[in-house]
Amino acid sequence: MIVTTKQLFMHAHRKYALGAYNVNNMEQAIGLFLGNNLAKAPFIVQISRGARSYAGVKMLENIIRAASDMFPENIFGVHLDHGDEETCYECIESGFYSSVMIDASHEPFEENVKITKRVVKKAHENGVSVEAELGLLGGVEEHIEIDEKHAMLTDPKEASEFVSMTGCDSLAVAIGTSHGAYKFTGGQGLHFDRIKAIQELLPEYPLVMHGSSSVPKSEVDRINNAGGNLDESARGVDDKEFSRAVSLGVSKVNIDTDGRLVWTRVHREYFRDHPEGYDFRKPGKILIDEYAKFIQDKSNKLMSSNMIDNLKEFLEK
Repeated sequence: MIVTTKQLFMHAHRKYALGAYNVNNMEQAIGLFLGNNLAKAPFIVQISRGARSYAGVKMLENIIRAASDMFPENIFGVHLDHGDEETCYECIESGFYSSVMIDASHEPFEENVKITKRVVKKAHENGVSVEAELGLLGGVEEHIEIDEKHAMLTDPKEASEFVSMTGCDSLAVAIGTSHGAYKFTGGQGLHFDRIKAIQELLPEYPLVMHGSSSVPKSEVDRINNAGGNLDESARGVDDKEFSRAVSLGVSKVNIDTDGRLVWTRVHREYFRDHPEGYDFRKPGKILIDEYAKFIQDKSNKLMSSNMIDNLKEFLEK
């Protein structure tokens, strides 16, 4: 069942975080819905501009609808990830999306405000929530490429002003994460002091963490042992830190790279072990099961497992 992102945030705030996962194909979608069904966890399906271009808008929307029919107990939102203004309007007018993200974080503060305000006005007229972004995450993901030296943590005072001026419903904040597989070096981690400072100025407001994949060493090693050549120093967010972020108002956590690593590991290992193989459906079935296990594990770390029944009661009030 698709519900509004606003409803999900109201229920989740400071109790758990909603895992937000990007979907690109059928196997990924089935694994996502199966995993959350087993975990009894609410979640957010994310569609990026890259996915819309790769699979086609109608195909993706119908895959999600079919997955929802297969797992009717699931409760989730549908979200546009890293949209520009034009794509946001397309998604708002489609009537399919629970929320859209307008990413004008690369613009000066004043221009980011102007663009976000326009999208918020259109979205709220159609019952759609808006996520915006303030600060710059480094790293590479699809069309996003920002050198780490240009990355900027979100300023708490600016965050408070931005929310007040734009009326956006959630805010993606730069707190030390980055897009892609290469997030941290040495002992660096999330800047909890920055999250706390933002939360103190926006105490009841849902914050969003982008670039929150963990990039498990075990996945990198297995991929490399099956013929891959990933940088062994790749390191992501320690998912043990999710619970601390939840207590500080983080209500949505974006996870994409980890899912790509699962896909890569499954296919590399399958064709390494079956060099005679050519039937893509066989590794596809393995992927569905492995992706579902991955989702269950993330749900536990996000503390969203076993929240469905309580969410149903909340929605019925």
